Amino acid sequence: MADGADRGTTERVLTLLGLLQQRQVWTGPELAERLGVTPRTVRRDIERLRALGYPVRACQGVGGGYQLGAGQELPPLLLDDEEAIATAVSLLAGAAGAGDAALRALAKLDRVLPTRLRHEVRALAGSVESFAGARIPVDPELLMALARACRDEVEAGFDYPSNGELRRRRVEPYRLVASDRRWYLLAYDLDRDDWRSFRVDRMSEVSARTWRFQPRVAPDAARYVQEGVASRVYPHQARFLVHAPADIVREQLSPSAAAVRECGAEACEVLSGARNLDGVLLHILLLGHEFEVLDPPELGKRSRALAQRLLAAGAPVPPPTGSG
Repeated sequence: MADGADRGTTERVLTLLGLLQQRQVWTGPELAERLGVTPRTVRRDIERLRALGYPVRACQGVGGGYQLGAGQELPPLLLDDEEAIATAVSLLAGAAGAGDAALRALAKLDRVLPTRLRHEVRALAGSVESFAGARIPVDPELLMALARACRDEVEAGFDYPSNGELRRRRVEPYRLVASDRRWYLLAYDLDRDDWRSFRVDRMSEVSARTWRFQPRVAPDAARYVQEGVASRVYPHQARFLVHAPADIVREQLSPSAAAVRECGAEACEVLSGARNLDGVLLHILLLGHEFEVLDPPELGKRSRALAQRLLAAGAPVPPPTGSG
């Protein structure tokens, strides 16, 4: 009987798992015949499944054989650690855009993963929030290290660029947040004694300590990070009252460009930042809705000055007078 090596070990083990899910008990010779391999190869493949965390039991005696434990009614799924984590990261990052579909996929992933991987993925899921789907890929192992630190409430450290040089940061990690562009960590900065958000793709030499901290009263993670990305990182911040439903305005603005808060059914507050106030003012103007400047006061003065300039530009030009 051929050993079946030409089929590839992964494909064969996946087929074996599928067979175990089809029927409650299989004998070794039955599996060997179905797979086209020797009983010895079946035993090795059973050990591979066990090493991955699938509970395959061997029963002796009459009517005995191999039996798959909990989850045998589910579709087969073979993922190594990196693949499972990367899949969960993708689903979590896209959950804001895909909605129920991504959440259903996460639930199915959770059900079919071995216990060892299930705990890791749940650690990530419980430590992630979002205000849009992240697009820039980051190291899944780095995300998992931060997710575990959030879950276990242990201090973390990492090197982070600041003013052109790398500096070691010590933090109490709280949540991972996915934006439409990047992943961020919301954490309490122990050296600066305040909440901070950090871009995960800019971190290096990440490590977690065993020292546990007492959780502090934390801000809303997604809101804090979004407002920071949209306004606090810029030298100028502006706040507007826009007379349009929040859902409509959110569709017109990138989540990383502005934070939109609902103010009733027909109005919303928009918080944004820019390197100069004229830029953010024109951005809101081009949305096409009526709006009011709330902050800063000088932006209101600037808008009136620009309005006068626009009126002058649109005034009719008198015809040239004749010379004779």
